[in-house]
Amino acid sequence: MSSPSDDARLPVDDAHAPLYSVGQVASMLRVQQAFLRRLDEFGVVSPGRTPGGQRRYSRVEIRRVQYVVELVSEGMTLTAIRRILELEQQVQHLQAELEAARRRIRDLESGRG
Repeated sequence: MSSPSDDARLPVDDAHAPLYSVGQVASMLRVQQAFLRRLDEFGVVSPGRTPGGQRRYSRVEIRRVQYVVELVSEGMTLTAIRRILELEQQVQHLQAELEAARRRIRDLESGRG
């Protein structure tokens, strides 16, 4: 019998666990499987792979695909979308760096640094 702490480590609980097939994701999001393959080819989404090479999507990647579908519906190309995603990632990184610098400044000002 497993303990509750074992259950917390199930792949289904991990938003990054690659659990969903191309067909499942296409059905969930009402998109063509070919569209999902194209997103992978363009580097917009990078699903995991089974040992046999089949794509497997995590919940995080499914949310990203949903966002991409919205951008496509607004007229964005996949090249533009890839760049938008890259820039958004850079902004998140810079925001984290800025917050860390602000923490260091507060520590120095309070005499803890």
